[in-house]
Amino acid sequence: MKEQQLIFVYNAHNDLFSTVTDFAHKLLSPATYSCNLCTLTYGNFTVKQEWKSFTERLPIKAVFLYKDEFEKQYKIQSPLPAVFIGMDGIVKVLISKQEIESCKSLGELIELVNQKIQTNVQHHHSGI
Repeated sequence: MKEQQLIFVYNAHNDLFSTVTDFAHKLLSPATYSCNLCTLTYGNFTVKQEWKSFTERLPIKAVFLYKDEFEKQYKIQSPLPAVFIGMDGIVKVLISKQEIESCKSLGELIELVNQKIQTNVQHHHSGI
């Protein structure tokens, strides 16, 4: 049995053109940028250190995918950005787009992730 994963899915595509245009859009028109997960967790050029440290300390593995990668791997279309919990190729929404969009700061997002993990993550310590 594989381990559970938190799958953070950005509402952006993983290619150079998208990266450049997303970067410009986020800087020039942040109010209309379509990925609050990107806005909260990234500065202008790189992931925020507070977010990186937080995700590295999570009790389960965190995976970060772009929209095109997620749809190709899981054959699921869902409102994005979102956070999914997955195991053995089966994923379900843990944090919806609406919940992510309601976060006004990185601190609020971290608090939301912590709350969801506490109530939804199965801890497998016995190797079952």
